[in-house]
Amino acid sequence: MRAALRASKIGRVLLRYRLDDLLDDTPAERWLKLARPFVPRASAAIAAQSRGARLRLALQELGPIFVKFGQILSTRRDLVPPDVADELAQLQDRVKPFDGETARLLVEQALGQPVSQAFEAFDTTPLASASIAQVHAAILPGGREVVVKVLRPQIERQIAADISLLASVAALVDRAHPRADKIRPREIVAEIESTLAAELDLQREGGNASVVRRMWLDSDDLYVPEVIWSHTAERALTLERVRGIPSDDIAALDAAGIDRKALAAKGVRVFYTQVFRDNFFHADAHAGNIWVDSDPARKANPRFIALDFGIIGQLSDQDQYYLAENFMAIFNKDYRRIAELHVEAGWMPATVRIDELEAAARSVCEPYFTRPLSEISLAEVLLKLFRTAQKYELTLQPQLILLQKTLLNIEGVGRQLDPQLDIWAVAKPV
Repeated sequence: MRAALRASKIGRVLLRYRLDDLLDDTPAERWLKLARPFVPRASAAIAAQSRGARLRLALQELGPIFVKFGQILSTRRDLVPPDVADELAQLQDRVKPFDGETARLLVEQALGQPVSQAFEAFDTTPLASASIAQVHAAILPGGREVVVKVLRPQIERQIAADISLLASVAALVDRAHPRADKIRPREIVAEIESTLAAELDLQREGGNASVVRRMWLDSDDLYVPEVIWSHTAERALTLERVRGIPSDDIAALDAAGIDRKALAAKGVRVFYTQVFRDNFFHADAHAGNIWVDSDPARKANPRFIALDFGIIGQLSDQDQYYLAENFMAIFNKDYRRIAELHVEAGWMPATVRIDELEAAARSVCEPYFTRPLSEISLAEVLLKLFRTAQKYELTLQPQLILLQKTLLNIEGVGRQLDPQLDIWAVAKPV
């Protein structure tokens, strides 16, 4: 019954925002047509907005799990039209906090001891609240300041119910939609489920953070807060408290005297080092998770602070090698080599004509080389290559798509810090 009610609500929201055409040519189309006269439609002003904007508004109305769904979907630019992806990327994972006393109880349950015993102090007013978890300030016995991230109550059950419903819709679309082979709805839902499952295990996130911290422990470029393992479990994660400036707060960075040009170049180098040296990269690197150390002694030699390691990317040895070779071929404008690499990597069938693929790669890359260096985006080039190669039955591992999305975020952060940043010049030596 609950699933039926939830499905009914989704149908009403799709109708209200005039998105019912998304299910055209499926069995659901008939039911939506029958319900249309009984559902108030959105105002003319909303109806006049783009389909991406209307989808964003609909997901916001459906709640935090669907907001998370939209955020994940926005990263799949190989599957989602650019106008829709751009709108979904604006979704903010901020929701009303749950009660602080409930948070205290959940922390006690997770750690197996009273909060008064585990902490010298615990602030029931959250520092931040999102769809999966919220964060509270606390003090350990002995006076060390920490933050405690705790999962929202009943979040696993809510996610399981919504994923089940999304899977049913995906199966429906997969069976009946004429473009199902292009949309790949089951693949999208499976990726969402996998991403959310990773974010629901805070002990796993702590392990990810510890690995990255160890790799960059003595670095002047990146700092990762220490995990307090004695106060960490699957549903609660305790970290040392750090203070910094969000990387998109340009006014605050300038007021602090931070060298933004140096910082922007460091961000690009850190990312490529994580990909090609460590093969362990932060894959949710938006400005909310990337801060800048506010220590006045670091103004001329600034470093980033990385937060939230729920999503980590790793490439197979083969994909890592072929990605590096592809980047070098792009740098060298060697389009035939790009074509050969796509086949050698197994991303495309061996039956593809190399000369056709070479011509397609040339048509994608050449327009970028006419731009000023400060406007060239490796992430965009990579995405265009992937999109073009789809015509030739491209098959990519999800981790490569995750890398492309992360690279897009990193370039965005870098260009916000330094609009003249030459991504190519900084990345090539790495």
